[in-house]
Amino acid sequence: MAGRFAPRSAPRAAVPHQAAAPAAHALTREWTPPGPFDLRLVVGPLRRGPADPTYRLTGDGTAWRASRTPAGPGTLRITARGGRIEATAWGPGAPWLLDRLPTLLGATDDPDAFRPRHRLLALTRHSRPGLRLLRTGLVMESLIPSVLEQKVTTDEAYRAWRLLVRKHGTPAPGPTDHAAFTALGLHVMPDARTWSLIPSWEWHRAGVDAKRAGTILRAVRVARRLEEAAAMELPEAMARLELIPGIGPWTAAETLQRSNGAPDAVTVGDFHLPGIVGHALAGNRDADDEEMLALLAPYEGQRHRATRLILLSGHTPARRAPRMTRGDIARL
Repeated sequence: MAGRFAPRSAPRAAVPHQAAAPAAHALTREWTPPGPFDLRLVVGPLRRGPADPTYRLTGDGTAWRASRTPAGPGTLRITARGGRIEATAWGPGAPWLLDRLPTLLGATDDPDAFRPRHRLLALTRHSRPGLRLLRTGLVMESLIPSVLEQKVTTDEAYRAWRLLVRKHGTPAPGPTDHAAFTALGLHVMPDARTWSLIPSWEWHRAGVDAKRAGTILRAVRVARRLEEAAAMELPEAMARLELIPGIGPWTAAETLQRSNGAPDAVTVGDFHLPGIVGHALAGNRDADDEEMLALLAPYEGQRHRATRLILLSGHTPARRAPRMTRGDIARL
């Protein structure tokens, strides 16, 4: 594949009002993981902040996820009970979500492919045997929030995602006659056309600058081509995403870690990660990307898993500088 895509121009029209989703018929499925399994660890990367309208983890350990699948909107409830996974889904996307439940939860992942070369990673792996890398099979739902997280604080990115999805997305299908479900406030993110029709002032109110908004608008115009990356090998998938101006290695890796379950999609260009990896593996909190990649070289093919284990180890350097200053462009 060469060159850039030739997107079709989106029609200019007002964003339609999103009506509440009616109560939906539930479908169910059970699945037994092939080994140790920690639901919270596996689905945790789907969460974009404590008030993410597309994801909830309730006090009893149940995970809720609202997705826009190729078959339409769907809501998935996942519970781990006695070594088995019980899942219930609602909406037009319910069969798609349940059919891919094992893949989502890491059935195609191979944790045994990882061979720890550092004591810290060996100990963390031993203490976290239930870690598997999820695979959603959905590119845009990970790409858009990853673009929102470019060069801003996590709080700013989470706020933007929350505001945009709640205003322009659709209420998630589910048992809307049950107060507990309604209280979750789950929403399905907008479809590609709706993203393309969000006016500039709405991006501004959400605190999203023109550069990030422009990247998202370019991406949604070729959403179908980008979704094809979910079935590609990592180098080809990275190349597909990076054809879009504004999407670089950092954003592509953050996306493919979730959509493809890519164990080697190491995040390059992150403000904190090189220092964390350097501190954990070599006692150097000032490591840059080059040194991080050198330290992770023994884990070629599993570098993302290695960084997940480092982050889970808790062996991170103490902060010695103020956090990035929060910039609220909505006030300008």
